[in-house]
Amino acid sequence: MKGKLTRYLLSCTLLILVYLNAEAQTQKGDHEKWEFVLEDTGDVLQVAMPAIAGLTTLIKKDWQGTKQFALSYGTSLIVTHSLKRIIKKERPEGRNLYDAFPSGHTTSAFSAASFIQRRYGWKYGKWAYLGATIVGVSRMEGPDGWHDHWDVLAGAVVGIGSTYIFTSPYSKEHLEIGFSSKNESYLLGLRYKF
Repeated sequence: MKGKLTRYLLSCTLLILVYLNAEAQTQKGDHEKWEFVLEDTGDVLQVAMPAIAGLTTLIKKDWQGTKQFALSYGTSLIVTHSLKRIIKKERPEGRNLYDAFPSGHTTSAFSAASFIQRRYGWKYGKWAYLGATIVGVSRMEGPDGWHDHWDVLAGAVVGIGSTYIFTSPYSKEHLEIGFSSKNESYLLGLRYKF
């Protein structure tokens, strides 16, 4: 119960800080408050989700998962930033920045979400994918409109793709024992999963 209360209080504090930042940003332009809240939420989630994925592997003492997450996440970021430099797609709204494709925020969030889902199942993965989707939407619908739907879709594909290359489902039980008997014969079987 204590852990749930702590998480709840941290979540409320985070939402209040995001709202206050959005309130301050609203004074600077013509955009609505929800746009700033959405963009700030996406900025926070694109860092928080990989941190949660990595910490989960450490808390579970899933060293193989730690290695797999590092490989998949690192690969997704390298591929994303390489594509940005190779393709040089201009960002929306005429910013004269040529690094729109694919979205790095979306790659980061979907890499973490797909890792959580692939490694630990849909019980946690569905919530991780919801967070990643919020990040993707925030990149298109925030007040700055940093990306279009193709940039976000490409970021999601790179993030998910790298996870499925390097990550296998988590299996806590590595040793299986079986027993069988028939006509006064007994068979004991051991199977170890690597």
